[in-house]
This record gives sequence, structure tokens and C-alpha cells, in this order.
Amino acid sequence: MVFRSIVSQLAKPNEKFMYGAVREGGRARDFEEAIEWLVSAGMLNRVYNVSKMEHPLAAFDKPDQFKLFLFDTGLLKHMAGIDNSAILLKADYQFKGPLTENYCLQQLRGQFEIEPRYFSDKNKEIDFALQYGTEIIPVEVKGGEDKSAPSFKKYLAERQPEHAVRFSKRNYRKDGAITNFPLYLVRKTRELL
Repeated sequence: MVFRSIVSQLAKPNEKFMYGAVREGGRARDFEEAIEWLVSAGMLNRVYNVSKMEHPLAAFDKPDQFKLFLFDTGLLKHMAGIDNSAILLKADYQFKGPLTENYCLQQLRGQFEIEPRYFSDKNKEIDFALQYGTEIIPVEVKGGEDKSAPSFKKYLAERQPEHAVRFSKRNYRKDGAITNFPLYLVRKTRELL
């Protein structure tokens, strides 16, 4: 049930895993063993929400708030029923954002010693947080043409990190602290920082 619910979990505006979305009235104790098994088996990638975007990220994990992504983006595409023409012809479709986030996470895992996290509170959401040494790098993932990212921009204005990363269809470009990586270069992030 958990594995089959991943597409609908990621399709929600707030992609945080909700036990009640697997089964009405579902609670953590009903599914935590299945989730742990799927994560340990490498079938799912769990990304924890952190209460603070500070070093060390793991110290600020919220164990009860996480997103689950599939280990393979092609499998997620198939499970969601997305036709290849939707991707190739640049058509807009509802699931483009979650599919792109899944792809980016798949490429980022293993590049950094600490697994990526995400940050979400009442006021803003950062798609991923990377720990690179003692530096925390905010990451924005854009699957579509919309370049607005109010939460990302607000975070940058407040915290002024040394590096910030945006993954999108746009070409490689540096705008102050923000480095835009085209999606095909996500696997080279650490090398290019």
C-alpha cells in the first residue's frame, strides 16, 4: 500500500508523506515497518524535513515529517502513467514538478556525504538542502517554465548563503549566489560548486 501510494503522495501540493493518504485513518504505527523495509531495500528514498537549515543538518531532522521518492525516475514516470510525448514535447502536465524533483534527488544522492534534506515551515519551502562540509546549500528545482520561487528568494534574502542552486531547463548561469544548473548537469553538482 505504501509503495503504490507514492505517486498520489507526490502529486499533493504539500508532498509530505501522509499516513492517512495510504488508508483512511492510517497512523505511523500502521506503516512505519513497511516504510523502513522499503527504504532499507533501496526501493524508496526518504528525505527528512529539517527544523533549521544549519550545520549539521541531521541534528535538525524532524523524524515524523518526510517525503518519499522512488529509487528510479523511470519507474515513477511509468507508475504515474506519463506518456513519453508529454516529456519530449515539453507539454505542461500536473506531475512535472514531482517527477523533476525525483530525478534531481536520484542524481544528488551519493554526491555528498550527508543525504539531502528539505525545509518547510508555515512561510516557506526549500526543495532540498545540501550539506557540503559545514556549508548548507539551498536547492530549488524547476520542472516547468515558471521561474518564480518566492520561498527560495525569501530564504536567500534573509540568510544570504555563499552558494544557492537552481536546477531547471535553463542553461548554466551564475546570478550572484545562485548558480543555475541545467537538469542534465545535476549529477555534476558537487564538481561544479
